[in-house]
Amino acid sequence: MKQILGMKWLNELIGDFLSLIGADLESRLGGGIQFFLYDVIKITILLCVLIYLISYIQSYFPPERSKKILGHFHGIWANCIAALLGTVTPFCSCSSIPLFIGFTSAGLPLGVTFSFLISSPMVDVGSLILLMSIFGTKVAIIYVMLGLVVAVIGGTLIEKLHMEDQVEEFIRKASAVDIDSPSLTQKERLIYAKDQVLETLRKVFPYIVIGVGIGAVIHNWIPQSFVEGILGRKNSFGVMLATIVGIPLYADTFGTISIAEALLYKGAQLGTVLAFMLGVTTLSLPSLIMLKKAIKTKLLVVFITICVVGIVIVGYLFNLMQGMIL
Repeated sequence: MKQILGMKWLNELIGDFLSLIGADLESRLGGGIQFFLYDVIKITILLCVLIYLISYIQSYFPPERSKKILGHFHGIWANCIAALLGTVTPFCSCSSIPLFIGFTSAGLPLGVTFSFLISSPMVDVGSLILLMSIFGTKVAIIYVMLGLVVAVIGGTLIEKLHMEDQVEEFIRKASAVDIDSPSLTQKERLIYAKDQVLETLRKVFPYIVIGVGIGAVIHNWIPQSFVEGILGRKNSFGVMLATIVGIPLYADTFGTISIAEALLYKGAQLGTVLAFMLGVTTLSLPSLIMLKKAIKTKLLVVFITICVVGIVIVGYLFNLMQGMIL
């Protein structure tokens, strides 16, 4: 699976082309150009295919239907279903927040909506496929399973704390209108999927270019000893450092995967680079600013704390398992 999704043939094709026009692939510049072109093209192809397929599936789960599905479950099962629904919804935390607000105003339990909010950017299907392409099937599956566990436990904890009064009043008093979603024809679903591809590509592509560019610099110019010293086995606080560094950034899995790949190649530990990815995708500053409009400071602090603790635990677990799963 890693060989298929990794598109090694594409890397060889780009290398042959660059050699044909006289580029020295053994030099830092030539190697950096090959890394950049290969990752940009590969990630863009995967992005388009994934968005198309997931958007088609998502056309069967509009917000109104998702609310009804969640309304049929109670207790921890509701948290589990909310976390699973998060895997087929938008790819970044900012686009998940309007759905979170809609679910909350519809009267769904607060813990259930937070399980969705944690899961949506953390463990979407795109993350699963991209991680398979870089790190292999074992890493991807364990990553998703641990992400779902964090989402379920986080939502359950928030539910037990009874913090409904920490939701802004305009959301608590909003009257949700129950409107049945229109039935889409097969053609309309395909058009919807295509439009989602174009819209998402327009938003995400700049981050792919920036992320791959940073990855190329790390891969070809940053000394391995430097990366190992900060994010390798010698630094016990590497996971926490990577999580904190990732939070101020704004991107999604597609924009951070190349950085993670380059860091791992240079000697960073697996759990440390995954913690960096999770920090970027789950707790970006723009998403926290948007969320602050919907909830009060106390609940926001609890949410951030749960996410940070969960990410750090996941990071250290992957570091411990690295020798067995890579």
